[in-house]
Amino acid sequence: MVTRVRSAAVRIGVVDTLRCAIGVLVPMLAQGVIRRRPRIVRLAQRFDLDRRGAELLHRLRYRHGSGPLRLAVPGRSVAVVLDAADAERLLTGSPDPFAPATTEKVAALRHFQPHGVLASRGPARAVRRAANERALDAGRAMHHAADAIVTKIRDEVAALDGDALDWPCFAPTFDRIIRRVVLGDAARGDTDLTSELNHLRSAANWAYLRPRDERRRARFQNRVDGYVARADPESLAGALPRDPASDPAGQVPHWLFAFDAAGITAFRALALLGSDPARRARAAADAGPLLPYVRACVLDTVRLWPTTLVVLRESTRDTDWGGTLLRRGTTFVIPSAFHHRDPTATPHADEFVPEEWTGADVHPRRSVFPFSAGPAVCPGRDVVLLTVSTVVSAVLRRFPDLRAVDPLRPPLPGTLDHTSLRMVWHG
Repeated sequence: MVTRVRSAAVRIGVVDTLRCAIGVLVPMLAQGVIRRRPRIVRLAQRFDLDRRGAELLHRLRYRHGSGPLRLAVPGRSVAVVLDAADAERLLTGSPDPFAPATTEKVAALRHFQPHGVLASRGPARAVRRAANERALDAGRAMHHAADAIVTKIRDEVAALDGDALDWPCFAPTFDRIIRRVVLGDAARGDTDLTSELNHLRSAANWAYLRPRDERRRARFQNRVDGYVARADPESLAGALPRDPASDPAGQVPHWLFAFDAAGITAFRALALLGSDPARRARAAADAGPLLPYVRACVLDTVRLWPTTLVVLRESTRDTDWGGTLLRRGTTFVIPSAFHHRDPTATPHADEFVPEEWTGADVHPRRSVFPFSAGPAVCPGRDVVLLTVSTVVSAVLRRFPDLRAVDPLRPPLPGTLDHTSLRMVWHG
């Protein structure tokens, strides 16, 4: 069976393929797709590599058209997606005929979550996806354990002290929050668990280019298994179904991994609000369990700096794309930052404009997909937004005069090294 779409796929030559690889793909890979490498991110910000990469993709789109650009890669079929309508077709066509579990993604994730839903296909994926949706209350703005989550966050934020907030101060606090939210209060002080996961994620940056450390992975998973076995009902792990077919404990490593990126977003959102007194005051005064304005600030932060640098899909069947047959196994590369900041589709692309998210939970433009989209949308989207929004709100209420030492001003950088951000307060 052949799936038909309308926009034309275009094969580009070796020179443009090299330009795309060197200017776009290599910088993304170097920064760390699974775990960020701070030194490389710092260099990428210094030389504005992500913005330069986006400019290159705009030139290639002008030269070759908006259809997927088929790279000249020996032995592989790879297409870079530059049109929002094409990205939408891929995302709404997941998991079949466009599977999230691509060859490269599976090779990376197997380092620490071989049975996670993102590394699964077919019947196994369906069962694991259902388990994730149930435990994470997918589609519900308020998780059933929301009260406990909020209490844990406020407890940890109340312990923040000193006269400044930087990443070495914020990150351990956020890690404690996530261990409590995901695994329960018993895991609060288990820094070894986080350290083991970070080692495995660093190795995962290399995907199939680095052998898997099965001994370390088993040690880490055994630790997770212990927490899941005795998880309290107010933790996310406690909401997992006990059906062995879903490998419930095998889903947890992905949650811990994804929440790490959420911490980066929370810290960047605080830096943006600390650079804008009017919006900071509005966010600090936000009320209600959903914190609608703070949530909008979080969503626009992750639009500006996506935690998933590139969205991947792999075709499970031959696809006729505008008259060009793309064979089964074609990898589609959707560069998130390019789409999120496409000035032809998104006004104020390089500005912080959370107001565009107020009044609706979905951005009005299909070129923006901070949690992916379609049937394979992140099942933890709502609980992540609840957690991050509550963290941001709690910090602002504790330190209402929070301000960024080096304010972020438009045009905002294409890359933002979160480890270099620093905030202070007075009063």
